[in-house]
Amino acid sequence: MNFLSDTTAPAHPKLVEAIAAANTGFEPSYGNDPISARVEARLREIFECDLKVLFAVSGTASNALALSVLCPSDGAILCHDEAHIHRDERGAPEFYTGGAKLIPLGGAHGKIGLSELDRALAEIPEGFVHTSPVRVLSLSNLSESGTAYSVAEVRERSERLKQRPAFVHMDGARFANALVSLGCTPAELTWKAGVDALCFGATKNGALGAEAVVLFGPVMDRFEALQARQKRGGHMAPKMRFMAAQFEAWLEGDLWLDLARAANARATDLATGLSSIPGVEILHPVDGNEIFARIPESVAASMRAAGAGFYQWPDGSARLVTSWCTEPGEIQALIAAVG
Repeated sequence: MNFLSDTTAPAHPKLVEAIAAANTGFEPSYGNDPISARVEARLREIFECDLKVLFAVSGTASNALALSVLCPSDGAILCHDEAHIHRDERGAPEFYTGGAKLIPLGGAHGKIGLSELDRALAEIPEGFVHTSPVRVLSLSNLSESGTAYSVAEVRERSERLKQRPAFVHMDGARFANALVSLGCTPAELTWKAGVDALCFGATKNGALGAEAVVLFGPVMDRFEALQARQKRGGHMAPKMRFMAAQFEAWLEGDLWLDLARAANARATDLATGLSSIPGVEILHPVDGNEIFARIPESVAASMRAAGAGFYQWPDGSARLVTSWCTEPGEIQALIAAVG
């Protein structure tokens, strides 16, 4: 009954086996190995376009590095007030960009509201010397409230930026969960909707530790700068083939989508069960594998006594996260214990 985070879950056996399989003989370092090349080719197929990919050690590293080549030090990055880059990365984006300003915006259910975005853009005119010019819009999919931006929602926000020399970054730590919930293609949810750079997360969805920065179209020429910043920042893994090996196994046979579907299904089951308990209120749509709920303290105490682990959020609500290996029986046992 561990609902603390999908980062607490074990790695999928196939990915561990892939690491062991890659651990034979000698291969070129720093992503110049055959496995990395195969993964990049596979990602071109999945995203239906040319692209460049750089493997990273964490979501924070991939976000900060990607933003550092999208936004100059005197520029601004628009994001949701609850965004991971704003609330949970200890200033890493500001550090790696050399001082770019993060401007948090509001919006229901963790998604930037169009009115909020329009207001911010109106208040920051292009070429006004006294304000940091908007150079990046960062969208989290899933959002930090566990909700998904639809293809249309990504596109309509991206279009607001295209009149400026600005780019769209997507924090996709739970991109697979958003994708299977929406039922669209990776291309539709990214570059076709205006996304220039995707931080593609595998760690929360079965990997031991593997993230990737994917650059599309107009920013592909920034790949060498991205590599340089990764090296300078101490985040370039010498034996990068072991991260690539995880991605290769993860993508094979659409395992990544199957794992996300399993996690999402368990979250739906859990939300349904919690909703049946008097006094419990689900606060956001459950579009992926996260549930945010207001739970009476007596119920929360019973849940903990039954062995459930979950985080108490600063606003008094609770966050429960399912993973690829959450069993239906765990959900049933928890609801039975408090129902």
